Amino acid sequence: MKFIVKRSTMKGTAQIPGNKSASARAIVLGGLAEGVSRVSNPLPGIDSFSIVGMMRALGANINTSNPQEWVFEGVANQPRVPDCVLDAGNSGTGYYFLTAIASLIDGYSVISGDYQICRRPAQPLIDALNDLGAQVFSTRHTGVAPLVIKGVLQGGRTKLPGINSQWLSSLLIAGALSREGITVMEDNLMERPYVDMTMAWMKRASATCSHKNYAEFNVTGNQRYKAFTAHIPADWGSSGYPMIAAAITDSKVTFIGMDPDDFAGERRYPNILEEMGAKVSFSDDGHIVTVEGGSELRGIEINCSGTPDAVPILAVLGCKAKGKTVLHHIGSSRLKETDRTRSIKEELTKMGGKFEETPDSLTIYPCDLKGTHVDGRHDHRIVMATTVAGLTADGETEISDAEYCKISFPNFFELMTSLGGKIEFVAGK
Repeated sequence: MKFIVKRSTMKGTAQIPGNKSASARAIVLGGLAEGVSRVSNPLPGIDSFSIVGMMRALGANINTSNPQEWVFEGVANQPRVPDCVLDAGNSGTGYYFLTAIASLIDGYSVISGDYQICRRPAQPLIDALNDLGAQVFSTRHTGVAPLVIKGVLQGGRTKLPGINSQWLSSLLIAGALSREGITVMEDNLMERPYVDMTMAWMKRASATCSHKNYAEFNVTGNQRYKAFTAHIPADWGSSGYPMIAAAITDSKVTFIGMDPDDFAGERRYPNILEEMGAKVSFSDDGHIVTVEGGSELRGIEINCSGTPDAVPILAVLGCKAKGKTVLHHIGSSRLKETDRTRSIKEELTKMGGKFEETPDSLTIYPCDLKGTHVDGRHDHRIVMATTVAGLTADGETEISDAEYCKISFPNFFELMTSLGGKIEFVAGK
């Protein structure tokens, strides 16, 4: 599938779907807990259903028939040996979380996923789980999936590099059900908002976790997750695509149902746009955000340590700002479905973008973008970011792998076109 995109302006009101990361945590904890949990506004994305499938394989009964509220009958903190390979699909969160959860089982599990999952590094998590009493190994001895996991996770002390918060989050969730509890030493933890989100969801499910300045994390063992009722907030990460599209085109879009107190680091999007000179207004205590284009934007320096998924769309934003925009602490973005810093740089360069890249930064210079063929690289965030670039480019932009938007933003095409975006969704490569 592909998108064909033309220069556009947009106007209207946008309701952003539920948060992808929060939905993942709700699925895992609802599936583990004892009793019946109810979660409203879950994200019905491909990654969410991959995690649902894996939790079902561990014994959870999950009803997703009502798109407004999913109901979980958990495994009462005793996941069973799966009778099939745990298939993470394209979900990195699901892959890492279920690897740790499988280490709680007194038996063997195998976890794998699509070709991108089978390239994503897991050796630090493998080493940590082995430190804590599990037995985990890569079938290819390369630190990547497929992985074989044997429990039981006893507990103890271990350490992790801080570049990927998903490794830590998975240990925190599993650690609460370990026999002895765990202590994890972190080396320069990035993506801290995601860890805050994990700890908040654990608390919602009646488990506790503490940390010392994000350098040492402690989880008491033999805890029990209990049923909960929760609402998934709108996804700030997804809001960035139409929000930045509005700012860099002559558009005006109002976003409703946002949560200014959400854990997501991308809640900074409106503040970033304001600092760059865009016209942004807030109402209903910040739950309604309006972004209006037409203002001259200026380049700034942005710390992306808590928002690695934002790098592609911020690179598009930087192309339309006067002066240079510098994205710092982007190392985590290189460990996702693709090396997203390199991917967005190469694809926007085809459109006329000008960049300087280092291992931990991306500098973007102003440019006039031109339509061309773009490779979506089987990465939803590259597809959506380059679609936004196409809305401000001269000529026609053709973007492959358009169907991958459904991983995190199932109605991306419908929402963008309802606002006036000239985007055609067609079959073919």
